[in-house]
Amino acid sequence: MKIGKFFIAGLLMLAPSWAFSETAKQWTLKDCIDYALKNNIKIQTGIISVASSKEDVKEANARLFPSLSFSTTHQVGYQPFLDKDKSYSDKGSYSGDYGLNASWTVWDGNKNRNNIKLQELTSRQTKLSLDENVNSIQEQIVQLYVQILYVNEAVDVNAQILDISKQNAARGKEMYEVGSLSKADLAQLEAQVATDEYNLVNIKGELEDYKLQMKNLLRLDYDYVFDIALPASTDEQALSAIPSAKDVLSNALSLRPEIQNAMLGMESSNLNIEIAKAGYKPTVSLSGGIGTNTLTGTGQNWGNQMKSNLSGSVGVTLSIPIFDNRSAKTAVNKAKMSLQQSELEMADAKSNLELTIQGFWINATTNQQRFKSAQVSVSSAEESYGLLSELFRLGLKNIVELTNAKTVLLNAQQSRLESKYMTILYMQLLNFYKGEEMNLI
Repeated sequence: MKIGKFFIAGLLMLAPSWAFSETAKQWTLKDCIDYALKNNIKIQTGIISVASSKEDVKEANARLFPSLSFSTTHQVGYQPFLDKDKSYSDKGSYSGDYGLNASWTVWDGNKNRNNIKLQELTSRQTKLSLDENVNSIQEQIVQLYVQILYVNEAVDVNAQILDISKQNAARGKEMYEVGSLSKADLAQLEAQVATDEYNLVNIKGELEDYKLQMKNLLRLDYDYVFDIALPASTDEQALSAIPSAKDVLSNALSLRPEIQNAMLGMESSNLNIEIAKAGYKPTVSLSGGIGTNTLTGTGQNWGNQMKSNLSGSVGVTLSIPIFDNRSAKTAVNKAKMSLQQSELEMADAKSNLELTIQGFWINATTNQQRFKSAQVSVSSAEESYGLLSELFRLGLKNIVELTNAKTVLLNAQQSRLESKYMTILYMQLLNFYKGEEMNLI
């Protein structure tokens, strides 16, 4: 009994690790998106940029307050002097200066306050640029994810085609042995098996390549075993209702970060005009300071000198621009040109968004119709090929007719797969631009 227990324990120790490892995680589309948003370097860099822009806002606000600084200077001197007996003696000295200075810009044509607003807009634009990168990553992921789904199903289709070819070749061999099929026709059937095997290997390699691309996008280790979760029914998703382009565009104009960014760009340009106009206005500033100094050789101690030499001042400065070599006017004119550029960028962003959404809608609608037609074509081609295969086995159809029917079936299946997943992809993108999360379940 003990020997049996030790034997079983030995087997457990010698068993390969994969025998007890958990099944490789199957990543849903949401899993991929969530993971990428946490680990993508471009997004992490954008987060740092957002934090940096917030610091700029704090600095702009701090400029409304006075500045205060302390300075001190210390010097050691040497000077020979002539004694009464007309001989030179050495004399060294040490001096110290201490000052506390403050300044405050009371009015600068509202330039400081407008700078605060400008930095706040810039900070919001930085956040919107990050949102654009987040959206771009999500769109890349859904495109690659749907491509993996497509190729994964194509592997199954090619495997079925290979199985059919093997059955036909087996039946052909039987017919050749009884003399009802020529050797050339048998060779053609066997060659078709080899071709289908090659196609299956190719499509499997393509599937692994797309998975590798997804791993790179997610920044997973090269040796990580990656696989995706297959949705319950992709056919139903491809046949679901397509949102109208008008509704999607209406939502996208108020939600998409590229549009909001362009709008803030116009606001920033208007603020830059106001900041430039401040160059025409006077500036009022206050300044003040308090200081003292000490010097050796005066007969007074350090404390008394610090007190007796103490002095202070307060002043007001009014600066009125009269002639600035056209500096202010040039700044205003360039700011106005910048506004015109921002307006053009806004119009371009809206136009691009409208064209993008319209393209998604056309592709989704067209491919959905193609998918519906392809379903009928596949059903018809499968029935036709099944009948021809049976007639071929009975010796009533030749190999040319069988090959042609198989080609028709393969093309119909390919068209069905392509149109189905193209429909799913563009429907996902339409819903995403509408403001919904992308998800394939």
